[in-house]
Amino acid sequence: MTPRPEDPSDTEAPEAPGGAEELPAVAPQLRELRRRAGLTLEAAAARARLSPAHLSRLETGRRQPSLPLLLGLARTYGTTVSELLGETPAVADPIVRAGGPGAREADGWTYWQAGGSGRGMQALRVHVPPGRSQGELVRVHPGEEWLYVLGGRLRLHLGEAEHLLEPGDSAHFDSLTPHRIGAAGPGGAELLFVHTLLQSSLAGVCLGGTAKHHPQP
Repeated sequence: MTPRPEDPSDTEAPEAPGGAEELPAVAPQLRELRRRAGLTLEAAAARARLSPAHLSRLETGRRQPSLPLLLGLARTYGTTVSELLGETPAVADPIVRAGGPGAREADGWTYWQAGGSGRGMQALRVHVPPGRSQGELVRVHPGEEWLYVLGGRLRLHLGEAEHLLEPGDSAHFDSLTPHRIGAAGPGGAELLFVHTLLQSSLAGVCLGGTAKHHPQP
């Protein structure tokens, strides 16, 4: 005989003092997450190892889940306990002050964070040292890149073309285009650099060095 899915209502008192009843109501979030996942009550209950009747009681607010049950439901719907509780995530600070995150170095290149963390784009201020071009190391990876030359002269190879950029020049290109970057003068080059690789496992292959050395703001 196939064992019946575990139903916490069989072993858990409905109103344990100091327990689950003190949690915010989760019924609206549970219903919305199940509908968003395209699951019937029976299918969702089977995934969460609950009886459909118990899940129905949770969704209608007649029962409050314990913390272990919240964790199981969060896994079932591919979300977090915070979302189940309806908590609003903190708004990221949009300002990055001068003198904030310190410089990081990798293979002679120096990076300063110029944007917030946890975003879909990564922004950096970069010093490209003289005589440390990327040589024959050509980069090819998903995403987009944008750079703006603040000072010095920059040599940018895109595919078969070579471009010499002066202060005030910028470039915006698809990172699937084979590319490499280097300083074109004895004083190196300073640039602002933005790429869309923050959520990618290839985020370390943008500027200079190997992925394991690239700083992660």
